[in-house]
Amino acid sequence: MGIITVIWEKWVEFRRDFYKITVAAMISPLMYLVIFGMGIQTTSHGEPYLHFLIPGVVAMATMTGSFSAIAQNMSVQRLYEKALDQVMVSPTPLWQFIVGQLIGGSLRGMYAGGIILLLTLPIRTGLTFNALSVLIMFLNGMVFSTIALVLSFLAKSYTDAPRFTSYIIMPMSFLCNTFFSTEQMPNGFRQIISLLPLSQASAMIRAIANAEPVGFFGFGVLAAYLVVFGAISVWFIYRKKNL
Repeated sequence: MGIITVIWEKWVEFRRDFYKITVAAMISPLMYLVIFGMGIQTTSHGEPYLHFLIPGVVAMATMTGSFSAIAQNMSVQRLYEKALDQVMVSPTPLWQFIVGQLIGGSLRGMYAGGIILLLTLPIRTGLTFNALSVLIMFLNGMVFSTIALVLSFLAKSYTDAPRFTSYIIMPMSFLCNTFFSTEQMPNGFRQIISLLPLSQASAMIRAIANAEPVGFFGFGVLAAYLVVFGAISVWFIYRKKNL
C-alpha cells in the first residue's frame, strides 16, 4: 500500500501540473530534433542522421523526465516541507516509500519519452519501437530516479537541484551516445562514457529501432547502477531514521 500511495501522489501531482509537465518535456527534445536532425543534413553509419538521433533523444528525454520528477520535489519536501520526517514516523515501510518514488519517477520519464515518439511519428523514419524499448525506457527511468533520490538526500538547499542537473544531467545529455556515437571519442574517455547509463540506454533503444540485436551487457550496466544507487538511498533514509 505504501508503494501505491506514493505513486498516487505522483499521479495527483501530474494531473495538477499536466500542461506544465508536458510542455517542459517537449521543448528541449523538440529543439534538438529540429536543430540537429533537420538543420544538419548528414548521415551516421550510412543511415540518415535522424535514425541515429531519435532513439538517443528518446533515451535522453526518459533520463531528464525521471530525474527532474524526483530531484527537485524531494529536495523541497525534505528541506522545507519536512514531508520526509512525516514518512519516518508513519507506519509505511521506508523501502516502500523509496520504491514508490522510483516507479513514479520512471513513469514520468516514460511519459516524456513517449511524447518524443509521438512527435516524430509523422516523420515516418521506419524506426521500430516495441515492448523491449519500453522496458529499457522504464529501467533507464528507474536508474535516474534513484540517482535523483540520492542527490536529493545530499542537497543542502533548494538551489542544489538545478546544480545537480548542470553537473550531471547536462554533460550526459551531450556526451552519452545521444547526438554522436561514443565510437568517435578518444580511447580511455570513450570506455568511461560508454559505461554511463544513458550511453547504454541510447545504444539499446537505437539497436531495437534499427532492427539490430540487443546484448545483455547494457541491461547489466543499468541494473548495476540501479542496485548501487538504490542501496545508497536506502542507507541514507534508514540512517536518517536512526539519528
